[in-house]
Amino acid sequence: MIHLKNYADTEDIFQTVFLKYVLSSVCFESEEHEKAWFIRVTINACKDLLKSFFRSRTTSLEEIMELPSALPAENKEVLEAVLSLPKKYRDVVYLHYFEDYTAPQIGNILGKNVNTVYTLLTRSRQMLREKLGGDEYEG
Repeated sequence: MIHLKNYADTEDIFQTVFLKYVLSSVCFESEEHEKAWFIRVTINACKDLLKSFFRSRTTSLEEIMELPSALPAENKEVLEAVLSLPKKYRDVVYLHYFEDYTAPQIGNILGKNVNTVYTLLTRSRQMLREKLGGDEYEG
């Protein structure tokens, strides 16, 4: 809990470490050796989770809720425009511009054809241009 600061992640690490323990064939010399093994494996599992791709590419809900108040007025307007798009457009815009996924990756994630993703991105850009008033937000 000290490393992760998140109860759910702590439970996941707890399960992972005990699964490693059950599946390992390590013979411990003493209870102290076993305790040290648990501590070392737990710390390593926590470090692995903290530096994982998934962890570095996600944002907590608390951070998202604080986001609009921390943004400059111009960025708030863009965020509000993106959030006002219909869901199918909002999803592809979010995945493409905020999570940096490519159209083929978005197609795999959403179960859509790549050309459909390109079409949704094009249409969503047009909708955003109309909502934001011109080409100044293009790109």
